[in-house]
Amino acid sequence: MALVVKSANAVYYMCVDVQVQKSYPDNCSKKLSGFSITTTVLFVLLFSIGTIPASAHTSVDIDNMQIDVGWSIEPPVVGIRNDFVFKIIEHGEKENTYTGITSAFKNLEATAMYGGAIKKININSDPRPGYYFSPVIPTKTGSIVIDLKGNINGINVDVQIPIEDVESTAILDFPQRNSQTSDSEVSALKNAISSLQREVSSIKVNSDEGSSIDGNYDLVIFSLSMAVAGVVLAIVAMTRRYNHVALVN
Repeated sequence: MALVVKSANAVYYMCVDVQVQKSYPDNCSKKLSGFSITTTVLFVLLFSIGTIPASAHTSVDIDNMQIDVGWSIEPPVVGIRNDFVFKIIEHGEKENTYTGITSAFKNLEATAMYGGAIKKININSDPRPGYYFSPVIPTKTGSIVIDLKGNINGINVDVQIPIEDVESTAILDFPQRNSQTSDSEVSALKNAISSLQREVSSIKVNSDEGSSIDGNYDLVIFSLSMAVAGVVLAIVAMTRRYNHVALVN
């Protein structure tokens, strides 16, 4: 039987002898007729492993060098420790061969840029030649650009490399937080406090004008104060409950 395995770059044809029917299509070679089902499964597994998608790093070629920049954990999320990662290599004479460049940041400075915020970052060397990293905790969502200036082995480098956008924690939340309900509850309680404050002001004005409420003024103020205290306690309790739910999630 003929087996077709599709990868990201090519389509592979393989022939197997299942010892039920020995029929070989034109695109199969009889030399493979001795292959067993087990061998075929191994080929499928190998090709499947080879089709794992690459990370979303950005590459820049300068002369015979290639600079890759990205995150160690993708997608990057606000508040979660991550690393800027760098891969700096020199292409070999043969196709698809390269050599990692060591001490690449000896005369090269790296700066992280976010809007108007700029920070020079310290670079650490990875045990693998040509690999480097810099720890970071993203604090805001959006785009970050890595600016590289200097030279590597005498080759001038002056590039700005955008990397994958930082995401909010919503991308990892499960189950999703119901923040709208909590916000509406807080808003309602704030409106209640404002209404009570207006009532107290109105009572004070009537008292100053000699209204008949003078005899009960203290009692009314005390009652309204208790109501305001109850609303404040409700806000505190609700905030604690919301924070507890967020931590559990």
